[in-house]
Amino acid sequence: MDDLPEKIMNEAQVSERAFAKVNLTLEILGRRRDGYHNLASVMQTVDLFDTVTFSESPGSSEVTVACDDDRITPEFNLAARASDALKKHSGVAAGAQINIQKRIPVSAGLGGGSSDAAATLRGLNRLWGLKLSVDELTDIAADIGSDVPFLVRGGTALVQGRGEDVTPIAAAKIEKFLILSPDVELPGPPESTAKTASAFSHVTESMYTSGNLSRKLATRVRSGGDCPPEFFFNQFGTIAEELFPGWGAHRDQLMGLGARDVVLCGAGPSMFTVPPSKELGTAWHLLLTTVHGKNAYLVAPAPAIPETKEEAPEKMKES
Repeated sequence: MDDLPEKIMNEAQVSERAFAKVNLTLEILGRRRDGYHNLASVMQTVDLFDTVTFSESPGSSEVTVACDDDRITPEFNLAARASDALKKHSGVAAGAQINIQKRIPVSAGLGGGSSDAAATLRGLNRLWGLKLSVDELTDIAADIGSDVPFLVRGGTALVQGRGEDVTPIAAAKIEKFLILSPDVELPGPPESTAKTASAFSHVTESMYTSGNLSRKLATRVRSGGDCPPEFFFNQFGTIAEELFPGWGAHRDQLMGLGARDVVLCGAGPSMFTVPPSKELGTAWHLLLTTVHGKNAYLVAPAPAIPETKEEAPEKMKES
């Protein structure tokens, strides 16, 4: 053992938190020539997160990805796609081992797979000492998935285009979100972008809007104003029952507790509400989880991830 190089005996390891997100607004502006849709959305990360750990792989140029949820196979794992994109962009020859501990519900509209991909860009950037800026990572993220560019930095932002146009804004004045993630069986592999594509296949021209609602909310938040739930909107909410049969019953159960405004998360099926007080939020969460046996999460907004200047990872350093 004493003859082993110190580098191998003390392999560098870094860890990143991959935060879930909610869409305070989500508007569909129209179909693009490339087949995608232009969107306008005010997005917010929350402190429900997966943990993604990165270790060196001495003597190998291969990147391997392991996940503690065996439903997420490597071929459909966005973290693997992110590592490929980063290697292609940087030309790095190094390998890595990536381990994902899931806590964000899978295929729930909370951006779990996309956030794992964003965390992979940040983590490998640190592990490999690439020193790429957050803006550079965001550019790479645009080719991985629509939510990934926002999730590289997180916080609060106005997101436009197909997701690549991210404008960070001041933190929204929201104390807590209560998220309900119903168990809904969806076709296709978990974390597959095909699920989002399936949701968009149900979009009709009658659902298109100008994006003014999102821009108005972003302006209100940016100027330090409050963020009233009646401003929240998700166009997919108008077809949620079509996309997820039985979804309305879960929403009605949440509203039956006293929630006034219940909003679909992303392309669903998770939904969220903003409790009027911390005490009511705690009570509703306990009722949903202990009495009704639901997957529910009482979470706070997560701030944007600051850009670091570190040149080399420290053992088990966590962002």
